[in-house]
Amino acid sequence: MSTDALTRDRSAAPAAASRPAAPPLRGLLWLSIRQNRFLLWTLVVLLVLAAADLLWIHISSSHTVGVLRRTGCYSPETWSSAQCWALLAPINRPTYWYVHILQPAVTAVPLLIGVFIGAPLLAQEYERGTIRLIRAQSVSPVRWLAARLAVPGAAVLALSGVLAALMSWVWWVDIVHGPIAFDPPFQFFTYPALGIAPVAWSLFALALGVLIGQLVRRTLPAMFLTAALVAGVHSLIRQGRPSFYPVVDEVTGLRDKATGLGAAQPTNAWLIDRGVVMPDGSRVDGDACVFTHQCDDATASWLKYHPADHLVPIQLVEAGILLGLTALILVAVFRRIRR
Repeated sequence: MSTDALTRDRSAAPAAASRPAAPPLRGLLWLSIRQNRFLLWTLVVLLVLAAADLLWIHISSSHTVGVLRRTGCYSPETWSSAQCWALLAPINRPTYWYVHILQPAVTAVPLLIGVFIGAPLLAQEYERGTIRLIRAQSVSPVRWLAARLAVPGAAVLALSGVLAALMSWVWWVDIVHGPIAFDPPFQFFTYPALGIAPVAWSLFALALGVLIGQLVRRTLPAMFLTAALVAGVHSLIRQGRPSFYPVVDEVTGLRDKATGLGAAQPTNAWLIDRGVVMPDGSRVDGDACVFTHQCDDATASWLKYHPADHLVPIQLVEAGILLGLTALILVAVFRRIRR
């Protein structure tokens, strides 16, 4: 081997050792992760705090239920005694925290995602003028946008999915089947926090915020407009929700002619309407019977309601609508970025 070859090998070794290792992720995906580092860490911290709260609720409720069962105080008939009531009291705090704190917070998550993640995503690029740099890059605008949306979209999907799974688990195990809580699944703050509803609403709000930011091109106006539109769509969906699945139409015996009430609705059911049946077979709404003699000749009563097992099909229809709207919004966003 020549002296020149040895010299080259020795000089190349320190250079190779001092060269920084290549990052495991390259290109647009690596850049998108770098740009969303603060967002990713924030979502991780929020998810850890929410999971810790839900785990505390489950452990506290399970411990109290175990004590009630061992002491014979689980049945409501025993709660009149001071000893059983004292043993039951600790379950009130985790139940209250879940129903009155966590459920409203999870209901607001899609709105916050649309306002603070979706709306600024492209609005800041337009407002700062950095969107013009896309044309000077070697990648196409569509590819840049796909990478720009991939990381926040995956983070939102993971956050909402894990949070929805934990909320549904605690609700099913510790709230609905708990000794004291009454929390039907169709209530205002309960329904949006269970099942696939948080996932579908979060993805929809994220996509809607991105589109609004692309159209408005100003961060603060886009955030306010996204909040208004997400709330408006939620109101429209909520009004149409009873018709997403066929209601149960039940005719029962008449219990109280003054109010037009028959048999009570099933536990945890969503009552849509009720009234009485007149001798000619016609139906009168229950509100028309209050403080009047219009329903004195009623022969039966009727109920229209969604039982608790309609929760899954109703949410599937609602999720299909929201995901379809999300797809249309993303198509519009990608078509506009090509221009």
